[in-house]
Amino acid sequence: MYVCICNGVTDRHIREAVDNGCASVSELTMRTGCGASCGSCLDMAAAMVAEMRAELPLPILAAAA
Repeated sequence: MYVCICNGVTDRHIREAVDNGCASVSELTMRTGCGASCGSCLDMAAAMVAEMRAELPLPILAAAA
């Protein structure tokens, strides 16, 4: 699904950025361009980043795996 039509950023791009350590919308914008043009996608992008970060395992559990 396209989240940022202006810059062609999809939910998959956002997932990859979060999986690679992206922790904020401003960092997401720097990495993907999401929200850099008109900004109408920033609320959705912020919600997606927060939701995806909540799904990440605790660092101690990731280190134990």
